[in-house]
Amino acid sequence: MNKTGILIVEDENIVAKDIQQSLKKLGYDVLGMCSTGEDAISQAERTKPNLVLMDIMLKGDMSGIEAADYIKQKLNIPIIFLTAYADSSTLSKAKVTEPYGYIIKPFKEIDLQTNIEIALYKHEKSNDLKRERDFLYSLVESKSTKDTIFVKSNQKLVKINTKDIYFVEALKDYVTINTKTNRYIIHSTMKDIEQKFPSMEFVRAHRSFIVRIDKIAAIDHNFLMIEDLQKQIPVSATYREELEKRLNMI
Repeated sequence: MNKTGILIVEDENIVAKDIQQSLKKLGYDVLGMCSTGEDAISQAERTKPNLVLMDIMLKGDMSGIEAADYIKQKLNIPIIFLTAYADSSTLSKAKVTEPYGYIIKPFKEIDLQTNIEIALYKHEKSNDLKRERDFLYSLVESKSTKDTIFVKSNQKLVKINTKDIYFVEALKDYVTINTKTNRYIIHSTMKDIEQKFPSMEFVRAHRSFIVRIDKIAAIDHNFLMIEDLQKQIPVSATYREELEKRLNMI
C-alpha cells in the first residue's frame, strides 16, 4: 500500500523539521517542505500530495489562506491549517477556504494524526459524492434515458420515470425526489435538478419546490395541491407568474 504523501508549508524551519519527523514517525511520506505560498502551489502541482499542512501566517506576498484556496480549488487537495493564532479574525478568514482541519500550535502527534486521518476520510467521501452525482447526471443527459433518471437507493441505482415524479423538495445540501409511493434523497441542488429535468414537464413553484405540472390538482391563494398525495406546496411571488403561464388556464 502506498504511503499517504503530505506537503508541509511552514516558514519556521525548526517547526517544519519537527513536523517532518512527527509525520515520518506516524508512517506518512513527506513529499516536500516549503516556506512561501508561491512555492507551496508549485510543489503541490509537481508532487500531487494527498494532503497539505499549511501554516496560515506565511512570509511573502501570498498568505497561507490564499495558497490554500488555490490548491483546494485548482488541484482538489485537502488542506489542514497550522497556526499559533486562534483569534476570531484569523478563523473567519481561514474558514472561507473550507479547510479540512485547523490545528493550533504547539500540538501533539495524536492531534496531528487524528486531523490528517479525518481530513483524508472526509475528502474521499466528498469525491465519492461528486463522482456519483456526475454519473447520475450523465445518465440523465443520455438520449437513451431521456424520460428517466437514476437515483441511488439502498446502495443500488433505481430507475425512475419522470412522469412518476410528483415534486422535488430542497433540504439544505440535499433534495428529495417524491413519487406517489417513494421518497429518494440525493446530494444535489435545486438549480442542478431544474436544469436536468424536462423543462416542459416541470416548473419551479418556490425556491424549495419543483413540481410536475400535470400533477397539480388545484391552486388556492399562495399554495397548490398535488393530486393523489394531498400535499400542499407553497407558491412564492417570484415564481407565480411563470407558473400561471405554464398552466392551461381559461
